[in-house]
Amino acid sequence: MRPELALLAAFRVELDPILELGDSPWGRRRIIAITGGSFQGPRLSGEILPGGADWQLVHADGSASIDTRYTLRTSDGALIYLRTTGIRHGAPDVLARLARGEEVDPGDYYFRLFCRFETGAPGYRWLNRSLAVASAVRTRDAVLYDAYEVR
Repeated sequence: MRPELALLAAFRVELDPILELGDSPWGRRRIIAITGGSFQGPRLSGEILPGGADWQLVHADGSASIDTRYTLRTSDGALIYLRTTGIRHGAPDVLARLARGEEVDPGDYYFRLFCRFETGAPGYRWLNRSLAVASAVRTRDAVLYDAYEVR
C-alpha cells in the first residue's frame, strides 16, 4: 500500500542567533535556541514554547544534520514534545548566503525533516503513533516548515 501525506500543520519556529561551539570529532557543532513560534493546521494548532534548541552538526561538505527538541502548547492547552531530525544541503555559495542570513529561494537547497511527537494528552495521543515529514525553509531568524502526517 502506498503511503499518503496529509497536512498536519504549518510551523514557524523562531530562533536566537547561532552559538558556534567549533569543530568536534563529529563536525562543527552549533546550538540554536528556540525562542517561540506557532503552528497551525487542520488537527493541530497552537504555540511553540521557548526553551528548545537545534543541536546541529555541520559537516565538511557544508551539509547540516538537524536535531531539534522543543515543546508545543496546543490552542486547547495540551503539551506535546516534538523532536525533528533532518538534513540541509546545497551548493557552497547557497549555504554561504543562508549563513549570512540572506533570503534564499527554497528551491536552491534541500531541507527536509522527520518529526516525532510525544504526549500524554488524551486528545492528541494519536500523535504518539504517527510519523510526519516536512519540507523546511531557513530565514534569518526562523525555520518555516509544513509537516505532513504519513498515512
